[in-house]
Amino acid sequence: MTSKEEIISNIKFNYTKVRNEIIEKAQREYRNPGEITLIAVSKTFSTEILEYALESGIRIFGENYAQEVRDKIAFFEDKPVKPHWHFIGHLQTNKVKYLIPYIKLIHTVDSFELASEINKRAEQYNLIQNILIQVNTSSEETKYGILPEDAINLSQSVLSLHNLNLIGLMTIGTFSTDESVIREEFSMLRNLRYEVNNKLGIEKLTELSMGMSNDYLIAIEEGSTILRVGTAIFGERNYSKT
Repeated sequence: MTSKEEIISNIKFNYTKVRNEIIEKAQREYRNPGEITLIAVSKTFSTEILEYALESGIRIFGENYAQEVRDKIAFFEDKPVKPHWHFIGHLQTNKVKYLIPYIKLIHTVDSFELASEINKRAEQYNLIQNILIQVNTSSEETKYGILPEDAINLSQSVLSLHNLNLIGLMTIGTFSTDESVIREEFSMLRNLRYEVNNKLGIEKLTELSMGMSNDYLIAIEEGSTILRVGTAIFGERNYSKT
């Protein structure tokens, strides 16, 4: 059985390695590393592992399942150090109630119906909820997200919801060994952000959430501002689960 000290050491080593790679890659691309947010994807890991991650210096966590993050939020409610939560999984309208007002950024808004429900919940708490629109840049039927050609219309519609703050776009790259395929999808999202901003007439969208453990260095080259990295930080999901 792996000891607490070993787990913390492994997580800290991996996290530091990823951070250093981000800094080096950003600098080579003439980018400011401080403008790139690293999210530790903690889905399915126990609250115990998250406590170890906090001890390792990690503060920003990404969760995929609404009920799971609800339970984790409750666990950390009375703790002296609390995670900053991002929601990065597919979200159903009836699960929004579990997220508001605890989630800093919801990455996966893919319909006006979902946006409206988030807006309604945010209004109840008198807060402005930050969101991203998820775009299916690969056209894979198994992936969620709107089609690229629908991004402008949904962005314009979301701007009418006063308790939402749309700050960017998100995509999940194809899991492929072909770098050109991944790069094309990330480039598409970057160009789409430009198109949406141009249509809106304002630089409203500043964030691009793209890049995971297998492709985050490519994502940096293509302009990502938010990286969602799990395995490269936590290792394979073989620790105890919630």
